[in-house]
Amino acid sequence: MVQRTVTVINEAGIHCRPSSEILIAVQKFPDCTFKIKSSHGDTELTSMLSLLGLGLGKGDEVTVIAEGENEHEACDTVAALFAFNFDFPDAKK
Repeated sequence: MVQRTVTVINEAGIHCRPSSEILIAVQKFPDCTFKIKSSHGDTELTSMLSLLGLGLGKGDEVTVIAEGENEHEACDTVAALFAFNFDFPDAKK
């Protein structure tokens, strides 16, 4: 079991598009199980609804836990997505 704690930096938090990208990454590691822990609750990364249900916003800390084959790479990959800025740059700039 490996875990990484990261901070959500996406301005709008973890909404539909980031959730989709995170779950696509999870599917690349079929021999791993993933759990998420935050102050909003804990869940397994098995569906978009379970992730969206946490209501993760900018500044929230998230602990990603991976267990299974290639767990170090899997945990690093998924944790990096929680700390990624998915929002498009402001069009007014």
